[in-house]
Amino acid sequence: MAVNDFRRLRRLARYLRKDKRRLLVVFVALIPVAIAGAIQPLLVGQAISILKGEPAFPWLSNLPDSYAVRVLVVMLFFSVLLRLILQAFQTYNIQVVGQRLTSRIREELFTHAMALSLRFHDRMPVGKLLTRLTSDVDALAEVFGSGAVGVLADFVSLLVISVTMILIEWRLGALLLITQVPVTIFILWLQRRYRMANYQVREELSQLNADFQENLQGLEVVQMFRRERLNGQKFNKTGLDYRRAVNGTIFYDSSISAFIEWVALAAVSLVLALGGWMVTAGAMGLGTLTTFILYSQRLFEPLRQLAERFTQIQGGLTAVERIGELLEEKIDISDLNINEGSSFELYPSSNKLKGEVVFDNVSFSYREDEPILQDLSFKIDPGENVALVGPTGSGKTTVIRLLCRLYEPQEGKIFLDGCDIREIPLSRLRDLIGVVLQDTFLFSGNVADNLRLDSQINEEKLNEICQDLGLESLLRKLPRGLQTELRERGGNLSSGEKQLLSVARVAIRNPTVLVMDEATAFMDPSTESMLQRDLSRLLQRRTALVIAHRLATVESADRILVLRKGKLIEEGTHDELRSQGGLYSQLADLQARGLAQL
Repeated sequence: MAVNDFRRLRRLARYLRKDKRRLLVVFVALIPVAIAGAIQPLLVGQAISILKGEPAFPWLSNLPDSYAVRVLVVMLFFSVLLRLILQAFQTYNIQVVGQRLTSRIREELFTHAMALSLRFHDRMPVGKLLTRLTSDVDALAEVFGSGAVGVLADFVSLLVISVTMILIEWRLGALLLITQVPVTIFILWLQRRYRMANYQVREELSQLNADFQENLQGLEVVQMFRRERLNGQKFNKTGLDYRRAVNGTIFYDSSISAFIEWVALAAVSLVLALGGWMVTAGAMGLGTLTTFILYSQRLFEPLRQLAERFTQIQGGLTAVERIGELLEEKIDISDLNINEGSSFELYPSSNKLKGEVVFDNVSFSYREDEPILQDLSFKIDPGENVALVGPTGSGKTTVIRLLCRLYEPQEGKIFLDGCDIREIPLSRLRDLIGVVLQDTFLFSGNVADNLRLDSQINEEKLNEICQDLGLESLLRKLPRGLQTELRERGGNLSSGEKQLLSVARVAIRNPTVLVMDEATAFMDPSTESMLQRDLSRLLQRRTALVIAHRLATVESADRILVLRKGKLIEEGTHDELRSQGGLYSQLADLQARGLAQL
């Protein structure tokens, strides 16, 4: 096993600390289980020795043969019963611990995935991430519940049986132990190859899930553009790749079982040959030979079980590797260790914040060869309403993402009231900045929960805010008002209605800086005019950064920033920019003729 595997397995140990007492009891019970299993062949052999008149244990020699055999039968019965009871106890407890383990891992994986930056999620398909959160964690639970302790129990049993055989007849014992060598070497040889094949299986399964989810999310486009056949062919190719990867593991899985059976048969044959000669020569009794025949079967039983668990164990190790890779992903955006006296501590409460936003020589690119922003610098004064305009791809949305610290700039700094936003705790920063996006995302649940999000606000106050924002007509349309259950992504609401709720939930947070990315793009004129008054009130005494393509929204801004290819090329009021005859004036003229958007 690779060094990284041991490191990752040690990392998993911390999830088991809360269950260490339960695990200790399980591990202690391994010894009596192994002893109970090891004495059973010995008791059978002693019974045969007594019936054949051969020497038996000293404490049995003084008893009548019939009585001694009955004693051995009772001992055999209780050893079997004890072993079954202890194994049931172990199985139950280890399954409980396994479920707790996976629950903790899944919780940490979810928390870690939510903390990873958008840069990571841009390159990681959702389907592949879901596979690690579900299938890989389930594989780990399976191997822990039925494999890990089972392998340890088999090892303890193997050790007890080996010692017992050596003490009874060292020559036959050594012969049986020597047969373990080729089996061990073969298992180690297969382990590495199966591991690589199983990792490929997991990767192909991730791609299968990613393709399936992509087609479900884009089902409307698939059906409208008749992509069913083409997408089906692509999905079928992914399925074939997955099948080929699974077939690659079948050979190793079947080979080890067959090999162990052949070695076990060969070992029994050797015991019969050598033991039969020793019995004939009078060097060993028939009862002892019977004991060793039973031991030879018991000796290979752990290896047979290992072969049966081989797929689970290797799948579990692969899952540990893949889970470890995700947990080892660096969190790019996190709270810095803020030294005492940080400039942000001068503004401990939101009502003292002014809302000044400064971009200082900010450069950013999603990929190294494609710069999005280049040495961008601008300042938004407290309470100023600034609009961002520019052609598609000029970097307008990227400005919002950097301001909210969804990404980090490669160069330059961003300041809020003179404080580097990296020094502001993320939870505080995102409370101070309210964002209304063009594509509104609503969670499953009721309307009230989607408005509150993380805000602690009671039902009465929430109703007052909805009335102030003019949402009464929308709530009257819904069957249960604020308690109406929403389908996935708000599927039972129109795009305009979802944007109304998006604006409302930002207003509830009472942010210092308001950012709007085409907040009214999907609203009909009547809905937009209804909301315009409330938006104006929301913008009062707040710094606002607005991305809009409609001339009416842009021309009312205090100042307009014009971007092209990530650079600020023009700024001023609507009238000033029109008089300059630059890019803004050209875009405005085109929009006036219905040929373009700002």
